[in-house]
Amino acid sequence: MAQLKTIYEAIGGQPAVDRIIDSLYKHIGANETLLPIFPDDLEESARKQRLFLTQFFGGPPLYAEQIGRPMLPYRHAPFEITPARRDAWLQCMQIALDEAGIEEPHSSEIMRRLVIPAYRIVNTPEPSHENN
Repeated sequence: MAQLKTIYEAIGGQPAVDRIIDSLYKHIGANETLLPIFPDDLEESARKQRLFLTQFFGGPPLYAEQIGRPMLPYRHAPFEITPARRDAWLQCMQIALDEAGIEEPHSSEIMRRLVIPAYRIVNTPEPSHENN
């Protein structure tokens, strides 16, 4: 039996990516930590994330074809990405993978791969809550 070569193929291709995105943006839309950095209408953000994950998982290079090189730190620079927001996004993604039916070992591999760019885009420290 031939070995599957990409996560994209292993999880079921575009239908699986679509399920992940649908679940992810449902949770982003309800996450008070993340909402301040997202537009009111999440449709365009979800579209770009769909293109990115398709390419990131080893599918067609849709993001590069339609938007360009990912350059994640640059593209996220206008937004205050704190460690708490990074962690909230990763938590939403884990829930989305579970809800989309992404099984092991693929779910853990996806999260392992996403942690790296998630840490790279943090550009703002947590606000200080000290009373001086």
